[in-house]
Amino acid sequence: MPIDEFKSLQSKLKEQHPKANHIVWALRYLNEYKQIVENSSDDGEPKGAAGTPTLNCLRGKELINCALLTVRYFGGIKLGVGGMARAYGEAANAVINVANLEEYLELIEHSIEVSYSNQRELEYKLKKLEISNIEREFLNSSVVYKIKSTKEKIELLV
Repeated sequence: MPIDEFKSLQSKLKEQHPKANHIVWALRYLNEYKQIVENSSDDGEPKGAAGTPTLNCLRGKELINCALLTVRYFGGIKLGVGGMARAYGEAANAVINVANLEEYLELIEHSIEVSYSNQRELEYKLKKLEISNIEREFLNSSVVYKIKSTKEKIELLV
């Protein structure tokens, strides 16, 4: 799931599965310095047998700004650390393979001030470039557009 949904889904899964033995997770995201931050939890499984294989799947697919959670109930068969690591890795890969993934695009912020007479032309360009992350501030004689988009689209706009 997207990283911003992680905490709420984690809480929801704990409520929905109170008898689950483990809710293992791994996540990767970009911080404010554009560095990849990674973390994982084995949630009581043997160290490195659950969270790390899940995290390795996210790394292998070069996924960022996402998290993956696995709910596990004990089924009565002991897998051993190696078997458990394989099972968690296979489960994570199966989820990633059917997930609706979105390409990461770095967005930058840019402000443009136009007169009311040029507002329609700018709106046309924004629509043509498919820029929809827009805030408008209406001033006395002009409109300030604060947009978030890719560097390439902003360069085409200005």
